[in-house]
Amino acid sequence: MPRQSISLTEPNDEWLKSQVNNKEYSSKSELVNDLIRNERKKNEQLEWLRAKLERAEKSGFSELTVEEIFEKARKESDIEI
Repeated sequence: MPRQSISLTEPNDEWLKSQVNNKEYSSKSELVNDLIRNERKKNEQLEWLRAKLERAEKSGFSELTVEEIFEKARKESDIEI
């Protein structure tokens, strides 16, 4: 696994330490990797949503209600809306 050296602000370092001390994570590295995974997943979800919105804008108007549109989107994805 590649190693990386990073510098943290004091508040961020203290927060990381507190998460490890609270037994939420076994190490700072595990926590940083989890934060990065979560951010990557969030970015993927945003890209999916942007693509859906672009297709919707190009498709014109809908006779569906807002609730029906949200329900349809929920069924077509695993994204929490």
